[in-house]
Order: sequence, then C-alpha cells, then structure tokens
Amino acid sequence: MMKRIALAASLALALAACQNDRLAQGSTRHLQPIPAATMALMSAKGMSKDDPILVRAYKKESELEVWKRGANGKYALLKTYPICRWSGQLGPKQREGDRQVPEGFYTVSPAQMNPNSSYYLSFDTGYPNAYDRSFGRTGGDIMVHGSCSSRGCFAMTDQNVAEIYAIAREALSAGQRGFQFQSYPFRMTAENLAKHRLDPNIAFWKNLKEGADTFEVTKEELSVAVVNRRYQFNIDETTATAVAQKQRQDEQQVAELVAKGVKPIKLVYHDGDTHDSFRTALANVTGVSDKRLGYVSRTEGIASGPQQIALDDSGRPRPEAPSTALAFASLQEVPAAPTPEAQPVAQAPAAAPVEEAAPAQQETPFYKRMFSSVGDLFRSSSPAVQPAPEAVQLAPVPLPPQRSAIPQKRAQAGSGVKMVSAN
Repeated sequence: MMKRIALAASLALALAACQNDRLAQGSTRHLQPIPAATMALMSAKGMSKDDPILVRAYKKESELEVWKRGANGKYALLKTYPICRWSGQLGPKQREGDRQVPEGFYTVSPAQMNPNSSYYLSFDTGYPNAYDRSFGRTGGDIMVHGSCSSRGCFAMTDQNVAEIYAIAREALSAGQRGFQFQSYPFRMTAENLAKHRLDPNIAFWKNLKEGADTFEVTKEELSVAVVNRRYQFNIDETTATAVAQKQRQDEQQVAELVAKGVKPIKLVYHDGDTHDSFRTALANVTGVSDKRLGYVSRTEGIASGPQQIALDDSGRPRPEAPSTALAFASLQEVPAAPTPEAQPVAQAPAAAPVEEAAPAQQETPFYKRMFSSVGDLFRSSSPAVQPAPEAVQLAPVPLPPQRSAIPQKRAQAGSGVKMVSAN
C-alpha cells in the first residue's frame, strides 16, 4: 500500500508544473545585489535600478528580454538572457500536466515573487489569465526560475535567475505594482510568420502579434483586455493608425517571402528546447546536476534541436519521394516478367561455361529463324561491334550488333516503367 502511495506521489510530481516547495527557508539568495556590470549597463542607457521593468520571452529563439522604462517614459531593452530550458511545443498551454509553456500577456505582482523557491529563485508568470480562463484552460505554478529543468516553465540557470530576480525586486520595491510578462512562440518577424503560416495556432499568434506590434510602436506597457476570447489592446487613434501601417508592411513582406518560395513548416520538439549557447553543454551532461547550470533533466533530443517538417498547401506533412535505392528495392520485390530476348542472358550465370549456358541441342529461337536473312544483310553492310567478353562467353551464336542492342534497350525501358510505377 505504501509503495502505491509513493508511486502516485511521484507521478503527480512528474505531471505537475514547476512547483515551488519552498525548501530554501532562511536563505538570503533573494537579497543578492544586481551585478556591477549590469548596473553599469543601466547607467550607460540612462536607466536606474528603481525604474519599472517589462519582460518578454520567445520560445523558439530561447531568449528572455528585460526592458526598463527610461526618463522619457518609454521602455528600452536592458539585456537579453538565454533560456536554458523550456518544455513542450510551440503553442499555448491548454491543461495541467501538458508540459506546455504559456503564450500570452501576464502580470507579475510582488506576491508572485518567490524568494524560497526550490529552484533557487523564481517568480510566477500569472498563468492562467482571463484569456486562458475564457477557454477553460487549467494548470498553474508556471514560473521563471533557476536550474535547467522545465515542466512548463522558463528555466534560466541559477546565476541568470538571480540577476533577473534582483532587477525585478528593485523595481517592485520602488513602487511598481506589477510588471508585464509577454510570452511569444517566436519573434514576430515576417520570416517566422511566413514559415508558420499554416500552423493551427496561426490565428492566435496573429492576435499576439497585435500586442507585439503595439509595443514596438509605442514602447509602452500594453493595456490589455479580453473581449470575445481575444486579446484587445486599448490604444488611441494615432497609435492605431501606426500599428495598422506596420501590420500592412509586415503582411507585404510575408507575401513577398511566400512568392519567393519560402515553404510552410512545422517544428516538432522532443520536449522543448534550449538556447544555442547551452546546447553543447547540455549534450555533455551525464548526471542530473551541473555546477554551472544547476539541476538538469531530460537532455535527450536537445543536441540536435527541433525536427523541421515541410507542409503541403493544406498544412499536412509533405510526403517525401522514395530514394532511388528504395525504388530498385521495390523492383526486386515485384520483378517484371522477362522478355524473350532478355531471358537467356538473365538466366545464365556470369561465369558459367558455354555448354551450360546454351546446350548444343537447344532449338534456335523463332525470332532468329524469322530474321536470319535480315541479320545476314546487316552483317554484310555494317561494321561489326566487338561485344564484351562476358557476352561472347554467354551467347551460343553471335547475334548481329543491332539486334543485340535492341533487347537491351527494351529491358532498360521495362525497368524504367517499373521505377515510375514504384514511385
């Protein structure tokens, strides 16, 4: 009975999201200062540690950006951090245990900061939000945390999450009520949109792009609402005009890429991905712990990255044409009936004596009797072509050069028809 309870508990833990068991009570990790190099970067960009922040994450590129609001009221990029591990596939989170990293627009309040996380440090992204709940989506505890293991979270390594946590802590301590967390499947470039144009999530992703475009135009925190199960962004008329113009330009670029031959694809991940800067390091990890990365899990499939599947115009995987080797293999499995001309050569072994290949009493084939006079005519009027030594050895009676070439061409033509049929 106890074994069953333990098994059920371990299964529940495996299916859960990035739970925070608060195993680090009494730790001072959350008090680490912002690194001096990052403080210098802020100063160079006209920012201070007290300025509000905004975070953007991209699954396909495995990158997380921290933005800060400057004195002009506009947000500017402070720093981009590589994501060590995210799990699942491109697309939104649907339910508890699906290992999906959410996509959408969320808010992180001071109460969502977890200084005692079992994953070094963490903060809750705020999933599910009003949009997710409108679709009945389930799950929770979706974190940005340390280590390099994910069950639906963004794992940043202990070192990077300590820096991100410190930047967020200072902004919230200075009075920011909550910072916006924008999560995207990929950067909303024309190339990405052209390649993923037939994905079942494309309508949802275009809705996310409306928010991404609005932020790119305004460089201000988005005012987000959920109307009729869609994200809606409250903007003034001038901003709406600028966003619409950007969208038209992007759509034109997508159309041009499609016209140039950019094919639709689908990316299939083994279970999420990692940033290229971690790929080699993760591939060489043999245990579950690494001094640089923290706790590491499920590294299989990371070294090669996602599988790229070409799609046809209907959005289905495009079948690949069989190779030449497969075509010949199919011919051997279902051979064509040999023609009379090809049969004696096909049946004779390569090194067999002449008497075994064609006995002296063998009856002359009918086509030789019918065309013997024609063969004599060709032999008297055309120069003889020296046959290969094997042909001389196998053939009981030398055939005219023109007649020996005709069966060979027919045999080749027969093979060609079978190859087309096999394909």
